[in-house]
Amino acid sequence: MTLLELVTKTRSCRRFYEKEPISLDQLKELIDLARLAPSVGNLQPLKYIISHNPGKNSGIFSCLGWAGYLTDWPGPVEGERPAGYIIILGDTALTRDFDCECGTAAQSMVLGATEMGFGSCMIGNIDKNRIGALLKIPTRYDVLLVIALGKPKEEIVLEEAKDDSIKYWRDDKQVHHVPKRPLSELIFEP
Repeated sequence: MTLLELVTKTRSCRRFYEKEPISLDQLKELIDLARLAPSVGNLQPLKYIISHNPGKNSGIFSCLGWAGYLTDWPGPVEGERPAGYIIILGDTALTRDFDCECGTAAQSMVLGATEMGFGSCMIGNIDKNRIGALLKIPTRYDVLLVIALGKPKEEIVLEEAKDDSIKYWRDDKQVHHVPKRPLSELIFEP
């Protein structure tokens, strides 16, 4: 698969075959991709919590918000929830600036997940206090992002944005449509 194909295929999947497992070794492989990615000043300030245990997954799921544009959809139902999670933490003893680090690590992991045949969703809508208490995360670590993972159970289609609307939506067959702005709108030439 070319990089273009891999990037195009890597979409925010929100429904999974929950009973199809992701192994501890596979989760560790994804974190290793993040570990090997570039790091600002080579600080390597990110840490990771992984889960593929149904009980732990259920607790993590309860701390997340899903698909803000789909206002009538509360998130995946039982049986369609992620089989695993990677929670990205920022170690504030090393730095307080994690934006570049987190994005690079997350993109590396979701591309790797796609290559393995998994779907993924980067989730920023997190009840950070609740997940911190649930997982007993020391206050030294900021919860930055949660990546949900599993075998994808939905069809996702890219399309060109129309009328400047970038809101994703689902049709009557539950196909998930993701509008993308045209390249000509993204290149700024002063």
